[in-house]
Amino acid sequence: MKKLAIVTTHPIQYNVPWLVRLAERGIAIKVFYTYEQSSKGKVYDKGFGKDIKWDIPLLEGYDYEFVPNTSKKPGLESFLGIINPDLISSIEAWEPECLLVIGWNYYSHLQCMRYFHKRIPLYFRGDSVLLHEKTGLRKLARRIFLTWVYRHVDYAFYVGSNNKSYYLRHGLKPSQLVFSPQAIDIGRFSQPAETYKLLAQRWKQELGIPAGHLTILFAGKMTKVKNPFFLIDLAKACSHLPVSFILVGDGQLKDEVVRAASGQPNIYFKDFQNQSVMPAVYRMGDVYLMPSLSETWGMGINEAMACGIPVMASEQVGCAADLVLENKTGVTFRLGDTEKCVAFLRRLTESPLFLAEMGNCATALIQFFSFSHIVDSISRTMEGPVIEAKRRSLLSAAL
Repeated sequence: MKKLAIVTTHPIQYNVPWLVRLAERGIAIKVFYTYEQSSKGKVYDKGFGKDIKWDIPLLEGYDYEFVPNTSKKPGLESFLGIINPDLISSIEAWEPECLLVIGWNYYSHLQCMRYFHKRIPLYFRGDSVLLHEKTGLRKLARRIFLTWVYRHVDYAFYVGSNNKSYYLRHGLKPSQLVFSPQAIDIGRFSQPAETYKLLAQRWKQELGIPAGHLTILFAGKMTKVKNPFFLIDLAKACSHLPVSFILVGDGQLKDEVVRAASGQPNIYFKDFQNQSVMPAVYRMGDVYLMPSLSETWGMGINEAMACGIPVMASEQVGCAADLVLENKTGVTFRLGDTEKCVAFLRRLTESPLFLAEMGNCATALIQFFSFSHIVDSISRTMEGPVIEAKRRSLLSAAL
C-alpha cells in the first residue's frame, strides 16, 4: 500500500470528504495539520469576524496529526503564523513515499517543500490565479519568487483553467500539471432536494418575500472583497421588476450594508447559516450572485450549481472561466456592470423556461467537478511512470 503524507493548515469542509475517499481507495494517507490551534474544531475567520465551528464531521475516516505550532502569533493570516519545528521529523517518522503540500504561503509549508524536494516525489495543490496580480516591480519580484517556489514541485494539481495559467506562468511545464478540480460534496447539496426546497420556501415566507418574485441570493461574508454593496445597487436598478434580493451572512460590513439597504423594499437579510443547512439556503434563490472584487475560485458557485441554481459572477471570480457558461449556466459581468445584470434578470422574469434550462445545465456541468475526480487525479499521478521512475532513482541514491 502506497503512503502519501499531506500537509495542510486545518480541517476544511471542502477537503475532508476527498481525504476520506482517498483513504478508502487503498492509499495510506496521513494528514499533518500545521495550525494546531484548530484542533478543538474552531477557527477564527477574519471575514466573518468571529470563531467558526462547522457542524459537519471533519476528523473522521482518515489518519491525521496536529503538529505543535510554536508561532508567537499563530494564525492563518500571515506567513509566520504557522511555525512547526517538529513537522519535518514527524513526516519522516511516518516514512511516506510521496508528499502533497496544500499551500506554500506559510513558513513551515515552504520549509517542508524545500526539505523534501529531491528526497521524495512532491505534489502541490493550490488555487491561485493571475486575475489579481499587482503591477510594476512588485509583480516582477513576485513572479521571480514564485518561479523559485515552484521549482521544488514535481507535480501540481490545478483546479481550473485560471489556476493552470498561473502555474504555467511561474515555470511549471504542462507535463507537470494534472487536472484536479475544485469540488464540493455534490450529493450533500443535491439530496434530499424536496426537503431543502420546503425549508427554503418557509424561510422566504418568514422574510415576507412576495410570491412569484424572482429571488437573487448572496450567501457569504459581508466584507469589502465580497462586494455586497453591488447587490444594493442592483436591487435599486431592479425596482421596476418583480425581483427580490436575499443577503445571507455576517461580517465586518454587515451593519453598513443593512443601513445602505434601508428603505429599499426588495432587499432581505438572513444571518450566517452553518454547513448543514446551506443546501436549503441556496434554494432560497432562483439565481445565485457572486459579485466579488477578487476570488481565486468561489466555492459558492459550485454549491449553488449542485442545487440546480444558475449563477451570476463577476469576471474577477476565478471559477467563472470553467463553470459560468454564458446563458447556459449563468452569466459573467464586469465589476459595476448593473446594466447587463438587469437585462439578464428581466429576461428570467419573462421566461421561466430559460431559467429552468440553465438550472439543468448547471446541475449537469458541476458533476465534472467532484471529489471522485480529485481522488482519481491523485491516485493516477502516484501510479504514473514518471513518479515511479523518480521514486526508484531516489531510492537508489539513498542506498
